Amino acid sequence: MQNQVFSPRSMGRMAMCVALISVGGYIAFPTPFSPVMVTATTLALGITALVLPPKQTAVAILVWILLGAAGVPVFSGGQGGIGKLLGPSGGFFPGFLAGYTCVSYLKGSSYDWKRYLLVLLAVAFPATYILGISYMMLTLHVELWQAMTMGMFSFIPGDIIKAVAAAFLGVRLNKVL
Repeated sequence: MQNQVFSPRSMGRMAMCVALISVGGYIAFPTPFSPVMVTATTLALGITALVLPPKQTAVAILVWILLGAAGVPVFSGGQGGIGKLLGPSGGFFPGFLAGYTCVSYLKGSSYDWKRYLLVLLAVAFPATYILGISYMMLTLHVELWQAMTMGMFSFIPGDIIKAVAAAFLGVRLNKVL
């Protein structure tokens, strides 16, 4: 019963992850060079992908996106609404869903922070950036280099730090959950 996507225990864990991702959006600050805010959301998404199985990870992220689309202020800086999904940073949301669900598939069965870190860096970030930057180019009508400057380059150091933290916390949480 523990492997079922919608068992009471699984739903409780998914709900905690949705709450964690939502709180991560409140830990945010704007940047002067980009419409994308620096947040703790990617840290929370990484933890979610590392502690939940793939289907549950996808459900948790999708619930978070749907809550935000419905207007619940769960996105960066306490924002919500469909406009956030259709704005310049809207492409990052499907990137989160695809990238972190893949991380959950590829994390392996042993609790190894190096593997966790490698999968986060090699899978989650490229998926998120590719979709996010592509959508930014379409909505802002900018070239690739400009979109990468606004939505990627300055975020890489922080994303690496958040990936290290997520990998470390993922190992610790998996041992106690």
